[in-house]
Amino acid sequence: MTRKELIIAVASAIKAFDHRPFNYKQVAAAAGLHRQSDKIKVPHIIEEFLEQGIIEEVERGKYRSRLLNKFVTGVIDRNYNGKTHLIPDDGGEKIFIADRNVNHAMKHDRVKVLLYAKNRGRQLEGEVVEILKRDRTNFIGVLSIQNGVAFVVVDNRILSNDIYVPMNKLGGAKDGQKVIVKMTDWPEKARNPFGEITDILGNVGENNTEMHAILAEYGLPYSYPEEIAQEAERIPMEIPAAEIKKRVDCRDVITFTIDPRDAKDFDDALSYRRLDNGLVEVGVHIADVTHYVKEKDLIDTEAFDRATSVYLVDRTIPMLPERLCNGVCSLRPDEDKLCYSVIFQLDENAEIKQYQIAKTVIHSNRRFTYEEAQEIIETGQGDYADEVLGLDRLAKILREKRFKNGAIAFERTEVRFEIDENGKPLDVYFKESKDSNKLVEEFMLLANRTVAEHIGKTENTFVYRVHDEPNPDKLRDLSQFIAKFGYKLKTEGKKNEVSSAINGLLDRISGKSEENLISTIAIRAMAKAVYTTENIGHYGLAFEYYTHFTSPIRRYPDMMVHRLLTHYAQGGKSADANRYEEYCQHCSDREQLAASAERASIKYKQVEFMSDKKGQVFDGVISGVTEWGLFVEISCNKCEGLVPLRELDDDYYIYDEKNYCIIGEHSRKKYQLGDKVSVMVSSANLDKKQLDFVFV
Repeated sequence: MTRKELIIAVASAIKAFDHRPFNYKQVAAAAGLHRQSDKIKVPHIIEEFLEQGIIEEVERGKYRSRLLNKFVTGVIDRNYNGKTHLIPDDGGEKIFIADRNVNHAMKHDRVKVLLYAKNRGRQLEGEVVEILKRDRTNFIGVLSIQNGVAFVVVDNRILSNDIYVPMNKLGGAKDGQKVIVKMTDWPEKARNPFGEITDILGNVGENNTEMHAILAEYGLPYSYPEEIAQEAERIPMEIPAAEIKKRVDCRDVITFTIDPRDAKDFDDALSYRRLDNGLVEVGVHIADVTHYVKEKDLIDTEAFDRATSVYLVDRTIPMLPERLCNGVCSLRPDEDKLCYSVIFQLDENAEIKQYQIAKTVIHSNRRFTYEEAQEIIETGQGDYADEVLGLDRLAKILREKRFKNGAIAFERTEVRFEIDENGKPLDVYFKESKDSNKLVEEFMLLANRTVAEHIGKTENTFVYRVHDEPNPDKLRDLSQFIAKFGYKLKTEGKKNEVSSAINGLLDRISGKSEENLISTIAIRAMAKAVYTTENIGHYGLAFEYYTHFTSPIRRYPDMMVHRLLTHYAQGGKSADANRYEEYCQHCSDREQLAASAERASIKYKQVEFMSDKKGQVFDGVISGVTEWGLFVEISCNKCEGLVPLRELDDDYYIYDEKNYCIIGEHSRKKYQLGDKVSVMVSSANLDKKQLDFVFV
């Protein structure tokens, strides 16, 4: 038997004795061990169990179990300071696992853990006895070659042991380079896993190297396959006259795009005109990607795998080949383009009197940046001012209705960087959502909701974007917490009553010192939006039906929605719900990975931006409270760093998870989420994307 199998067999036998005493021969018999080679290992395992506190010696050679007689399955997590815990599948208390008991398990692995008896006042503890599923075999690290021996040093929050690489498996990598290493084996008695280098990312600290490393860390692609890019080059830019004849021709209607100033992939356009019947026609025109990308062809297969474009600080990693996203499909000005459109007839109160979902051809008259459109809204002057102002007026009515119906008004600050040609951050600024942004947002929301409702009421299988109601327990915790500040929150009742109460709370805390603290905790009480075929509505937007239809250049779910719309418009039967649910799960997972990579790139640039500011003092707000330290966000640039608990040497501080604070055992001094503080930058570790602060 292997060592792991023996440990499991011996632990199970001890469990069967309950609290009755036993000796090693009785354990060997109870474990069903017949081979002498297995039996002779039992005393060693019993000795280890004794050292670890799993059993106790009641008299010479006699032992008794201290186990909880329980195995737990879950996922391994390693936190900021390298400590390992099991997050149980049943959602129970997390279980501490000492390094000596990790037994080759790594972060995010699914494992089986043997629980130890809990000592009074101490955290629940256990030992990994089986790895059920490895989360990954590829790792990012820095190659270190010394005296003819090579190791890849991996971030210890992911893997505590460096990976040994035989010299004939280096793949041309040199000492000090950042690489991708594949773990090939981890012998039971070996301290380090074995691996081989599969890709060289480049020299540590170079911008391309670090951005590619972030993408690779999350299993995201950092280059586009040449054969698929070549496939896209064969797609013609010209639109055949026969195709135009099949479509609703919107080329004579004033149409324009409104996008960020650095955008190249224009996947949505708006048209506006007054009709003779007194109504206003608004067209939401979306690039008809699926006209060019056929299901399961080479381009589609790659797009599905990616599922989303990824937006890092300094680059976009597109879902589609550049020829499509920036050329063939992009709704560039002064070019005829194929679209999938929702064309509304609205009255003066923005009520939908009629709508049409149709394949169209458009001709964009103008490409606006958000800043240019905003100037027209503020001054009333500029190209197509009547159309822009007309859309803005309707958008404001739609927005007001949405919030009246219970939509939640979370406004998040987006951090942006000014960077030089080498990717070095020169300055930090914040993206502010103005009326021009909200104008586009409201009509995209309207189109997405209308398409979802159009199919949803037929009960055919469809792809929805859903957002569940907040966790009731988290809402109750929030309500109890804010009571300390004199606020009340309704946590039960109809959907729109609770969401209105949350909006009311956000209004009341606006501009107050506790705003950051309370809004952060309120966001944590919210569910995550996901893709699914099971429609439960979108709580945050207060929509009964919602989908993603408006960004097929950068999101695969939108392509699925376009195809299903066409399928049903042609009289097709309901699609296979199980198959589409799998697609939805894949897209939700990839979306989360892309969001994590984006946050990691922002974190890297923040640390890089702050790396020459050691010793400088900044005002900030405590943005996170953990058992190992306090995260502080600098107010002027939103850069976040850690004040390690070990740096607070004026007292012994106790972590109060429920109240988001730490409290000095003797002084009763309190540091709480949302507190304003002053910090000095003490170190900046680019490799770990980590800023360390000390309190001033």
